[in-house]
Amino acid sequence: MVSSGIEFGSVDWVLNHLAEDKSSSVLKAALMDMPAADVANLLESMPPGQRRDLWELIPPEHEGEILTWLHDEARSSIINDMNEQELVAAADSMEVSDLAFVLEELPKDQTDLILESLDMDRRLRLEKVLSYEEGTVGRLMTTDVMAVRPDVSVAVVLRWLRRHEALPPHTDALMVTSDEGRFLGKVAMNTLLLSSPEQLISDVMSGDSEVIRAQASEQEVTTLFNRRDLMSMAVVDDQHQLLGRITLDDIVEAIRSDADDKVMKSAGLDQEEDLFSPVIPSAKRRGVWLGINLITVFAAAWVIGQFEEALGQIVALAVLMPVVASMGGIAGSQTLTLAIRGLALNQIASSNTRWLLTKELAVGMLNGTVWALVVAVVAWFWFNDIGLSVVIAVALVFNLLAAAVSGILVPLTLKKLGIDPALSGAVILTTVTDIIGFLSFLGLATLFLL
Repeated sequence: MVSSGIEFGSVDWVLNHLAEDKSSSVLKAALMDMPAADVANLLESMPPGQRRDLWELIPPEHEGEILTWLHDEARSSIINDMNEQELVAAADSMEVSDLAFVLEELPKDQTDLILESLDMDRRLRLEKVLSYEEGTVGRLMTTDVMAVRPDVSVAVVLRWLRRHEALPPHTDALMVTSDEGRFLGKVAMNTLLLSSPEQLISDVMSGDSEVIRAQASEQEVTTLFNRRDLMSMAVVDDQHQLLGRITLDDIVEAIRSDADDKVMKSAGLDQEEDLFSPVIPSAKRRGVWLGINLITVFAAAWVIGQFEEALGQIVALAVLMPVVASMGGIAGSQTLTLAIRGLALNQIASSNTRWLLTKELAVGMLNGTVWALVVAVVAWFWFNDIGLSVVIAVALVFNLLAAAVSGILVPLTLKKLGIDPALSGAVILTTVTDIIGFLSFLGLATLFLL
């Protein structure tokens, strides 16, 4: 019997029901009422065996939407257990943009099977979406768009809408196009409902609506939505032909995916890695990042090794050494975060870099001076050595200044090299501040205390 203390719909609740009865009617009913994203999260929380059992309980009409919410590895593990009929049925219930995303990760035989099952219209729309590069608006857009002509009346459009069983998800406006499919503007649904039935669409539409090219990057469209407070935007080609639309829902998903990707990659992990993926592939992926980290650690260790004599004679140096490196690392990460955000928002350019660098140096000098005095006092009380106190104070100021410079120059350099500073900037910055911190502290101690 499932414990009453377990939260309904939680991972523990699901696992307990599966352990008691793999065909649990209670669990099956609960899955019917859960949002697709929540079911996908449950599936990714299950070990492989229980994941298969849970998938068997999901209604076939919900499978397509749930598959789009899964990460690549989890989705692949489920698709590999599906027969051809199940796979085709799931693909048929997906939106074209979601189907394009899923097809990218499937083997060729499964991709061909799905393509052959599609009707001509969906297949053409899918091929159009797949023709755009990953990370562009063309891949992100929804091709399911409701378009009307400008020369029809509001009454005609309302009658036309009533003949539909449902509108495409997140439809806040109707696109207005010419007979040739050229985008002219859009009319908001609330405007349509409040307008006089005799008015023409051309009289109530917004002709200055925002548009974006299908070749534009996801970052560009995300910035536009953020700055203009948009709910949707038309996607056009070079001839201004309407191709689809981007909705706020698409933007939220793109932001979530990008944030997830950066968090995972900053730790040397793959965004699509399954929580329960096989041990060997997981170890290989993580091993690369561990190797890179080992190189940086050895670089810092080599610097320390050059001052073996000083460390042997003054034990206090080994005690205080991490203070300088750690303070530099924290200060540098603050500047790095500020710079990465500025680059992402296109706020940093060659013309204002000098002012930014000057400001960060001033902050580093001020904080360095204040905290150098604090550390010097602590060191003096601890070791009763005024020389050691002065050395660590000077080294701390020097490292915080170096951290300020590195926090600006490291992300700028990485961006020029085509490397995302959000992914590798922290590792490089930590290495720089560690090496400079150890070098300045131990170097000054060797010069003035021995």
